[in-house]
Amino acid sequence: MRTLTIAAVQTAPIAFDVEATWQRFADQVRAVRDTFPHVELVVVPELMLAAEAPLLQARADWMDRVALPLDGPHLDRICALAEETGLWLVPGSLYERDDDRIYNTAIAVSPLGEVVARYRKVFPWQPYEQTAPGSEFVVFDIPGTGRIGLAICYDGSFPETARQLAWLGAEVIIQPTLTTTRDREMELVCSRANAWTNQVYVVNVNGADPAGVGASVVVDPEGVIRQQAGSGEEVLVDTLDLDAVTRVRSYGTFGLNRPWDQIARYGTEIRLPMYDGAGIQTPPWHDNAVPIPAVTTR
Repeated sequence: MRTLTIAAVQTAPIAFDVEATWQRFADQVRAVRDTFPHVELVVVPELMLAAEAPLLQARADWMDRVALPLDGPHLDRICALAEETGLWLVPGSLYERDDDRIYNTAIAVSPLGEVVARYRKVFPWQPYEQTAPGSEFVVFDIPGTGRIGLAICYDGSFPETARQLAWLGAEVIIQPTLTTTRDREMELVCSRANAWTNQVYVVNVNGADPAGVGASVVVDPEGVIRQQAGSGEEVLVDTLDLDAVTRVRSYGTFGLNRPWDQIARYGTEIRLPMYDGAGIQTPPWHDNAVPIPAVTTR
């Protein structure tokens, strides 16, 4: 059985104090390791290490002050923490400076202290979020376990995000989030819909009060919420059965719906005007799925 045990740490930064927030994060990661030794991957909310403040307390110049290239001491200490604890880390997201642009970037770091994935948020929350949009969807592999996709907060409101990550083979979508507004309820709807329509796990980790409104969730590949947090600081620990993704994709959601088989059969015949008339290509991992039975008459 292929399993991945995750700890979704719903927490909050210490606003406008990067060093104090770093210490909180490092202490929380070590506490997860000590308290839950079976955990393999830890994820925290969006922009945690940027020490962002709640929406109405934000400083206009803060992003520019804390944005840095993705190298140097701030990245080195994340890598060192992953190696020290022996954990996979998705430390929320960071403000990444690249020439004259700033991106909202999530990284994944292996237990060897290596950065294995960098993802720039494709859909910043306009007009409130002034980061530049990324242009590529990103997945990474945990050897012997499975493939993970990265998304950030508002990305989940666009169905293209989860569909593309699943097409690339993601079995789990990890989605650091920082939502302070009343639309969190609809984000939960999106998390369930993205999991159900793409037959993937969705791990959506929001900021705790006062940084966010919480309600982090772990959703299974049939769209069922496995765990949901309250509004305060909380840790959701869950063991995800990645073979369940294979089963659901092969035999259908609740034994019924098999969208990837339908795409494999008819996708190239469908023309999508908003994508310049392109068809839907069969995902490269689809070969082992159970084919849709031919229609028969009696």
